[in-house]
This record gives sequence, C-alpha cells and structure tokens, in this order.
Amino acid sequence: MNTTDRGKEKQHYIYFFIILLLIIFLLSFVIGRYPISIKLLLKVLFSKIFPIAKTWSETIDIIVFKVRLPRIIGAILVGASLSVSGAVYQGMFKNPLVSPDILGVTSGSAFGAALAIFLSFNTVGIQISSFLFGLIGVGLVCLISSRIKDDPLITLVIAGVLIGSIFTSLTSLIKYLADTNDKLPTITFWLMGSLAGFSGKDIKAIIIPILLGMIPLYILRWRLNVLSLDEDEAKTLGLETKKIRMIVIACSTLMTAASVSVSGMIGWIGLVIPHLSRMIVGPDYRVLLPTTILLGSSYLLLIDNIARALTTVEIPLGILTSLLGAPFFIFLLLTNRRS
Repeated sequence: MNTTDRGKEKQHYIYFFIILLLIIFLLSFVIGRYPISIKLLLKVLFSKIFPIAKTWSETIDIIVFKVRLPRIIGAILVGASLSVSGAVYQGMFKNPLVSPDILGVTSGSAFGAALAIFLSFNTVGIQISSFLFGLIGVGLVCLISSRIKDDPLITLVIAGVLIGSIFTSLTSLIKYLADTNDKLPTITFWLMGSLAGFSGKDIKAIIIPILLGMIPLYILRWRLNVLSLDEDEAKTLGLETKKIRMIVIACSTLMTAASVSVSGMIGWIGLVIPHLSRMIVGPDYRVLLPTTILLGSSYLLLIDNIARALTTVEIPLGILTSLLGAPFFIFLLLTNRRS
C-alpha cells in the first residue's frame, strides 16, 4: 500500500468518527429520565429550521433546548479540548505519559474553584476564579522554567510538578477548613467533575477560549510533527521551536483552564484519547488532531450519557473516566509488551 492509499484510508477513519459523533449526539437527546423518541426529536430539532406544526408540549422544547442541548455541546467542547491538549503535550514533551495537567493548570483551576466555593462566590465567580488560577499556575511554571538554563522541556515538567503539588496542598487546606455540612460536599463533588446543570451561559463562557486555543493548534498541526523530532532536527528544518512551544503551551492552557472551570476535574481523557487516536491513525498530526477532536468529543459525550442514565443518582464524570481509563492503559501496556 503506497502513501496515497494510506492517506485515503486515514481520511476514511475521520469520516467514520464524524458519523459516530453524530449518532451519539442524537442518542444523547433520547437518553434520560424523560424519554424522547428519535422521531419526535427530529421533529423538534427541524422545527427550528422548517415550518413544522407543533404537536408536542412546551416541556419537550425545554428539555431538548434548555437542558440537554447545552450539556451535549458542553461535553463535546470539553472532551475535544482536553483530548487535543493531551495530544499536543505528548508530542511536544516526547512523552506518552504526559496529560493536560502536567503544567499545573488543572491543579491551579481546582484550587481557584475550591477557594471561590469556600468564599461563597456564585457560579460565575467560581468559573472566573478557576480559570484565572489555572492561568496563574501555568504562568508560575513558565516563570520558574525561564530562570533555569538547562533543558527547557525537563524544567517545564519539574516546575509543573512542583506548582501542581503546591496548589493541590492548598486545595486540601481549603477542604480541611470548609464547613463539613455545606461547602465541603460542594467542593468534593466539583473536584470529581460533572456537567450537571450545564447551561447556555456556560457555553458562552468557554466557547471563545476553547476556539482561541483550538484553531491555532489545528492550523499549525503540520508543524507539530516537526516539533516532536529532536531539537536539532527541528531547528535544521527551519522551525522556531521556542515560539511554537510557547504557542502550544498558551493554546493548551487556555482550553484546559476553560474546560476545568466549568466541568471540574475530569481525568484520563487527555491521556487515553490521544493514545487511542495514535493506535488508529498513527502519529501524523495532520490526521491525528482531527481524529483526537472527534474521538474525545464522542468519548466524553458517551461517558456523560452513562453518568446520567446508569443510576438514579448521577455519577461524577471523574469516577467513570478513571474506571475506564486505567484498565485501558493496563491493556495498552500489556499489548505493547507482547508486541
């Protein structure tokens, strides 16, 4: 099979994942405590485009457009942003175990949210605080690494671990001081990750930061292939590695901070999905990045459907992603060992 045939085959995977995402998108409206048939759902959706006689109650409109649609869009945005951040970080750091929280953004956002809940901020205040502390965490990491003249990638990781540890300790301190009857359960549930109560306001809060992070990475996806080479090789090919690296960090931080600020801590997506995408389409970022976007969106949307439909009480997303992510990684390790 020549290179052209391989390229076409990989494009077919992208088309497949587009169809898969559309199927899960439609099924997400049907699943729930208030069941809606596919036929009725299509009528409700198309009624916003075509003049279809309304034969359903106002409750159906509220469930579809006010409750489920924002949550579905939220799952797609958060899943895509966390997956893409993990994919570009793994290529940049040349390490398959790297995830979006490597530079302290996740732990910083978690502390910001915990602090805002402790101080009785409203929902918007919690999101703003989480977002700002996520950016502050990465800012501190970059500031520390810029003062060390050794290997920039190693110093970034070390600084990220240190800053993440500090923010994790501060979050634990907030939990220790919080009221056990009110604020502590709220902080604990938020840290587990959830899209419950996701609204149109939440979409407006995160869509611009996520797009500002996603679009540059998608445009520069061919350069990410070069960035994953050795430093000397990348420079030989004329790539300004330092500038591209800063763009990757800025874009990934923006997406991750925005996602964590509204969904809480949802782990393993940025670690597992890029690996799964590479197993399917290979390491070429021209195909890997769109595949990761589609697969990450579909994965979190599917997990969210399970979380709200499996039991009468909604299961936090962080629990489900960990339960599924860890066994997958064990399987991956065993498969690689055999091969």
